[in-house]
Formats: sequence, structure tokens, C-alpha cells
Amino acid sequence: MSKEYQITGKKESKQIAAFLAANAQAVLPIVDLIEESMMAIDDLVETLGRATIEAVLLVSASNVAGKRRQGVKSASAVGWHGSQGGVVSLENRKIRVNRPRLRKKGAGSGGEVIIPAYEAMQSDTRLTSHILNAMMRGVSTRNYKEILPNACECAGVSKSSISRKFMLASEEECTRLLERRFDDIRMLVIYVDGIVVADHSVIAAVGIDENGYKHVLGIADGATENATVVKDLLCGMVERGIKPGVKRLFVIDGSKALRSGIDAVYGKENPVQRCRPHKVRNVVAHLPDHMKETAISAIKAAWKLEAKEGMARLRQLAKMYEDIYPSASASILEGLEEMFTVSKMGLPLSLRKCLVTTNIIESPNSGVKRQTKRVTNWEDGKMVRRWVASSFLSVEKGFRRIMGYKDLWMLKAALDENVDKDEKAA
Repeated sequence: MSKEYQITGKKESKQIAAFLAANAQAVLPIVDLIEESMMAIDDLVETLGRATIEAVLLVSASNVAGKRRQGVKSASAVGWHGSQGGVVSLENRKIRVNRPRLRKKGAGSGGEVIIPAYEAMQSDTRLTSHILNAMMRGVSTRNYKEILPNACECAGVSKSSISRKFMLASEEECTRLLERRFDDIRMLVIYVDGIVVADHSVIAAVGIDENGYKHVLGIADGATENATVVKDLLCGMVERGIKPGVKRLFVIDGSKALRSGIDAVYGKENPVQRCRPHKVRNVVAHLPDHMKETAISAIKAAWKLEAKEGMARLRQLAKMYEDIYPSASASILEGLEEMFTVSKMGLPLSLRKCLVTTNIIESPNSGVKRQTKRVTNWEDGKMVRRWVASSFLSVEKGFRRIMGYKDLWMLKAALDENVDKDEKAA
């Protein structure tokens, strides 16, 4: 039995497309899936390549204009009108195809007719998503070609086009971050800290739920010393489900504006733990180099003691510095009670380690800095905001549960116990 086509080796895609179109029964299910946006075009490309895409376009066109027959007029109101080059978007690249053209028949009505499958391929927006993911991995717009696969005669995409697509996609990421709701998730711990990107300050909040999972709760433009910005961040969290009336542990860097904002939005009864590494840095900044190591050792040793004894040791250290280094002495005493908040709660050491520092939020902050360090031309604060939001969401995907998460039930019990005491006192 002779075959109409015997395809061996490399053949022009037009020949393959014509063969597949002639055997339409094999392709029709794929056409239906694509036109109904049920099948990813990437899956199709992986299987048969550009030739299959062109065959699908031919079959889709036949559904509209009828089968094309050389020298035979069709009764359809739509006629075939040659072909032209086109481009379809894949998840990680664009690919050139040869697509048929259709036009309406009749005088004065010769307008172009859309091919359904081609229109469906044009509306695929996953190229944008892939660009965003690539950018978040530190690929600049100048180097995007290094990570976009070279396959199926990829069409070039300009650097400016990549930048525009990333801007739109990162705007969507920023909006998604700021509008996420947490109504059904109880946050036991909320960390708040600041980050500086391109001379712009941004405050970020990360929460820990009852199972030890971390969640980026929001960001706000401005520094932790700005009370208005702090309240805007916290009020935004309230609007998205993190309501007052439930006790939580707040871990902060020691900013007075942060503490004031927490009291104003969530109430003064919430326990607040000051970040101990921040305190160490603040104290030694007021000491000469030859005294810093001794001061660090003394402060850390005091933190290992029970709260009452530890505070007594730090007061002694502050008194020792009082005359010679008054600023260091004042720094030790400032917020002293809040340096031992977690110690007073009777929590196990496995859990205390991650509740006395804002490292939980400083770690994603470092990830944000790594992902934004390639950017050399920062246009404005909006651009910073977009990058920080998108970076945080990217970093969030790699979040792990906090150390000691199995003991979080003890923190929950301690917080709820304080609520019961407050209710009885009222």
C-alpha cells in the first residue's frame, strides 16, 4: 500500500503540516482542546513541534471555511486567502509559525476572519509568568536570552518587551501580596522589620501560624521609625483578617514607633519581644573596639539566665558603663523588660531561639536583597515596592517551618492563659 507522504529525515514543516491536516481525525481532538483553552500549548509543542501547531491552525481554519480544494469554489461565506507568518506564545518562549488566512467573501465584505485556535494561542499569558520567575532568580533583562530555551526557531523578544511584561507581572504580584486574606489562620507570632532597597525604606511583616508555617503578611513604604507607616501596615493586616482581640507575640527591632503602632492597633496587652541581636549591635556601637567582645559575652550570658536574674546582671553591666560610656549604659537599660518577654513565658529552649530575634524576617530580607542587587537603574519608590513584593513572594515559596514548631502549642497555651487572666481581671 503506497503512502501519500513518506517522511524521512528533515522535512519542511509545511509538508508535515499538510500531512497532519489531511489526516484531520488524529488532530481534531487537539483542536477542540486548544480552542476551549483546556490544553496547554506547551504540551503540544513538546509532542510534535511547530509542524503540529501549523496543522492545528489548518484544521481550525477548515472548521470555519470548509476544506480547501484547489480549483473548487466552496459554498462557505468565508474563503481561504493564502497564508502569512505568525507568532504564538509558549510558557517560556515565542515561536514563529506559518498560519493560514481567511477572508469573508462577497463585494465590500472582504474582512479578515479570525482562526479560533490561533486566537486561543495568542491569549496565552504564561510567557509573562515565566519571565517573572526568571527575573526573580536574578536574570536581568539584558541576559534573558540565556535562560529562554532555544527551540523550534524561537522568535526574538526585545529587552524592553521583557521589562514591560515584568513590570505588569510584578504589579500583579504586589497587589496579590497586599490583598491576601488570613481570616481562617491564627498567627501566634508576628515579626516586623525594615529593609532598605535603593535608598527606599520598606517595612515587612511575617507571621507564624499554629503549625509553624511562615506567611508574608504585608509590606509598607517607609521606615520602622515612622509611626504613620507602621500603623498603615498593621491596619492593612487587620483589614485582611488578622484582627485584634486575639493575643499574639510580636517580635520587633526595638523601634518606639513599632511598639506604639502595635499598642494602638492591637492593644497594649500583646506581649512584645525585642530582637536581641539588634540590642547587641546597638550597645557595642557605643563602645570602643577593645571592649566590644567582652560586652557581647556578658549580654549573651545574662540572656541565658532566668528573667529576674538576667535583668539584674544587665543592670550591673549598665552601671559599670554609666560614667565612662553613658550611651552604652542607656542602650542596655532601654527596653530591658522586653528583652526577656519570651523568657518569662516559660517556653522551651528549642522554641525560644527563634522567638528572641527577627532573623525569621531578616532571612527573607536577605533574599530580597540578593534578588534585587542586579538592578542598577531604580526609577522610583513604586518600582522598589514591586520588586520587594515579588521578591518576598518568591522567597516565601522556600519557607520552612520554624525551629521548635512542635512546641508551639506551649506558646499558644501561654497566650490564651494571659487572655483568661485579663478577662477575669476585667
